[in-house]
Amino acid sequence: MRITVYSKPQCVQCDATQRTLRSVGADFTVVDLTEQPAALEYVTEDLGYSQAPVVVVEDGTGQHHWSGYNRDRLKAAAAA
Repeated sequence: MRITVYSKPQCVQCDATQRTLRSVGADFTVVDLTEQPAALEYVTEDLGYSQAPVVVVEDGTGQHHWSGYNRDRLKAAAAA
């Protein structure tokens, strides 16, 4: 499984998302949307989100994603 957090600086929900993933021992990658124009285009154009963070979870069944801080979904993704 792979978890990617598309984030931006000084974002309270982004920080909370990363803190929650660290607290449950999840392995994840952070992509700064302000430094990666291609990532920003992917999040806004391909996935359709306009708010950070965007969490993308790739597991054996496909790709799941959401925007904003969602503690329950983060814990479920880390447990899978």
